[in-house]
Amino acid sequence: MIYNELGKTGLIVSKLCFGGLTVGPLQADLSPVEGGKVIREAFERGVNFIDTAELYGTYPHIKEALNGFDRHRIVISSKSYAYSVETAETALEDALQSLKTDYIDLFMMHEQESEHTIRGHYEALEYYQKMKDKGYIKAIGLSTHHIAAVHGATKYAEIEVVHPILNKLGIGIQDGNIEEMLDALRRFRYDGRGVFAMKPLGGGHLIKSYDEAFDYVNNLDVVDAFAIGMQSVDEVIANVSKFETGSIPIDLKKKLKAKERKLIIADWCEGCGNCIERCGAGALSLGENGKAVVDNSKCILCGYCSKACPYFCIKVI
Repeated sequence: MIYNELGKTGLIVSKLCFGGLTVGPLQADLSPVEGGKVIREAFERGVNFIDTAELYGTYPHIKEALNGFDRHRIVISSKSYAYSVETAETALEDALQSLKTDYIDLFMMHEQESEHTIRGHYEALEYYQKMKDKGYIKAIGLSTHHIAAVHGATKYAEIEVVHPILNKLGIGIQDGNIEEMLDALRRFRYDGRGVFAMKPLGGGHLIKSYDEAFDYVNNLDVVDAFAIGMQSVDEVIANVSKFETGSIPIDLKKKLKAKERKLIIADWCEGCGNCIERCGAGALSLGENGKAVVDNSKCILCGYCSKACPYFCIKVI
């Protein structure tokens, strides 16, 4: 395993980060015990960096994985949509209490779109800075699907890390292409700030060109680390093997290639439209029957729409 400093934060992270969304209720819906076993497998194989969020519902899974493991060996990144002191305080306290930890290594503003949204969340950003000064947060960042947010983050000294969507086709980038995103990241990194990428496999759309997609992000000079979602022990072994040896055992690769993921909308959908408003990729619409339908050519399988569904009828499987 390769370990890098995340920018100038002092956080030493495995270049391969465990993407914590996939084991939780928005995707695989593993129990904390089941999900904890998958995460623990990654920890034991040298992955010391895990990304999660208030939205994901995976704090119990990470807590389970940490049971009996040295917390100080693991770098935890989380994020929240908090916009005020009150909502930021609630989000951070929830993370600390749920994970039974004294600090969060990296706490980020979730899904920022531009300098304007950063400004709108600045009260929360100021709170995170105060908590960093007190030792409850080690570093501050933001996650985004937007090039404009990376440019915006460059203007804020408090933002030490960005977590952008980054893959060889630029799938999921909402306001430009992959070259424009890379240019923005190089500008952000100019004074030594950190970058760790998300969705190198394009939310599963690039799984059939896994080797090329993995190698593309792994070889980028702007990336300190990149997060890949893993739903099973087999997926952990495959990703670690690919990272460390450049290949995956043939039998395991065949087994994983046979797995097909897709967004499922149950027939009890009420057609309320909440998921359509929540979808940043424009992949959802109302069908002729008044129920939500998905365009799988656009869907990046993030699962965020399921959080907006009041009837819990959307899942990624």
